[in-house]
Amino acid sequence: MRLTGKPTLAILLAASSFAQSPRPEFEVASIKPFSPSGPGQVGIGVHVDGAQIRVVGLSLRDYLGFAYKIKATLISGPDWTATERFDISAALPAGSTPAQLPEMLQALLADRFRMKFHKDKKEFPVYALLVGKAGVKMKETPPDSDADKDEPKGTANVAATGSGAGVSVNYGHGSFYTFANNRFEAKKLTMALFAGNLERFADRQIVDMTGLTGQYDFAFDVTPEDYRAMLIRSAVWVGANLPPEAMRLLDASSPAALGDALQQIGLRLEARKAPLDVLVIDDALKTPTAN
Repeated sequence: MRLTGKPTLAILLAASSFAQSPRPEFEVASIKPFSPSGPGQVGIGVHVDGAQIRVVGLSLRDYLGFAYKIKATLISGPDWTATERFDISAALPAGSTPAQLPEMLQALLADRFRMKFHKDKKEFPVYALLVGKAGVKMKETPPDSDADKDEPKGTANVAATGSGAGVSVNYGHGSFYTFANNRFEAKKLTMALFAGNLERFADRQIVDMTGLTGQYDFAFDVTPEDYRAMLIRSAVWVGANLPPEAMRLLDASSPAALGDALQQIGLRLEARKAPLDVLVIDDALKTPTAN
């Protein structure tokens, strides 16, 4: 479930509105340690139905990323903030809207984790995701006017699983991607979502600079060696502890492999440097206060 940073003007406007009205908060909320569904497997999920929000298997950095609209990969702090995972179940106050969820989550994290953090800006090596010279080789899918008819307004469901067998993320309404058996396949995926997910398989941040605003169906293949290295990067991305032999395989892999594979769908990666907003966790409770 992926999310970008706020411009300074928006922050000032938000601060002004907070001074005029109480900050929205969940009516009641429960935070519990995550219990994996099986060894070597990570599964996460988000469900919002208008009255409740239930989130399973996210790290503190993931929750902060959603609350402050910044990529979790641009959040730093104690190691456990990336590896320890939590489930959150909360009741939404009457009359609240999905747009208020980040503010409610900010209040919850500050209260239960006693968190202190600061914001900064740093220059990073990045990949710019660009359209290739020959143009895109993806099928654009038109908006589906009936996509929401089977679910009440304000409902959202996102689910993701990852293991040695591959990675799968389902955003609902027919939008998903899978990376398994040496193949990346996507349906109804925007380039913003694609770039944000693609960096879990890369060696640096990826910034969408394609200028493409639609949803696309596409697929590309990678070699078995590159597939293995990309899955290892994905495991490192979620904070998994891997044996030394896995890290040696990663060190021996080619960073250019992903960019080469993207040529199959008319995209390319260009190495650059760019200043990015970051969030630094200064202090937080590893065990949140009681519900």
